[in-house]
Amino acid sequence: MALRNIVTDEDPFLKKKSRPVTEITDRIRTLVEDMIETMRDADGVGIAAPQVGVLRRVAVVEVEDLYVLINPVITEMEGDQFNEEACLSVPGRAGKVHRPTRVVCECMDLDGNPQVHEVEGLTAVCFCHEIDHLDGILFTDKAEEIRSTELDGEEEDEE
Repeated sequence: MALRNIVTDEDPFLKKKSRPVTEITDRIRTLVEDMIETMRDADGVGIAAPQVGVLRRVAVVEVEDLYVLINPVITEMEGDQFNEEACLSVPGRAGKVHRPTRVVCECMDLDGNPQVHEVEGLTAVCFCHEIDHLDGILFTDKAEEIRSTELDGEEEDEE
C-alpha cells in the first residue's frame, strides 16, 4: 500500500467524469488499498478515485464501517439533512449542503459481486459526497454558507 497525493480543487481534473470499472484487476485492488490508506492518513471519512488522480468509478467510505464502492449508483433516497461538509480536496473551506437522510446504493465489491447498501445519517452524506466526485461535482458546487476553516484553530471532520 502507498499514500497517494490528493488532488485539490484548483485542478480542473476534479471536474471530469469518471469511467466505470469493467474488470476487477490487481490494479483496482491496489488503488482501493491506497485510497483507504490515504483517506485514513488524512483523517478523512471518504475518498473517491478522482481525488487521487484516477478517473475510475471507485470510492471508499468509512464512518463506522468501511465501504468499498465500485461503480456505485444511488437507486433510492429519502429525507433531507442540511449539514456542514468539508473535503480533503478542498482544504480550508466548509459549507452547508442538503443531502438525503437515507440512501440505497448499488455497486460491486472487490470480488466483482453486486452489493446493495442502505445507509443513513453521516454515512448517507458520505456516499452522496463521494459519488458526486465520480461525476465531477464538488461539495462547493452545492454548498450554501461556504466559510473558511483556516482561522478555526481546530481541525474539521473532512470527507
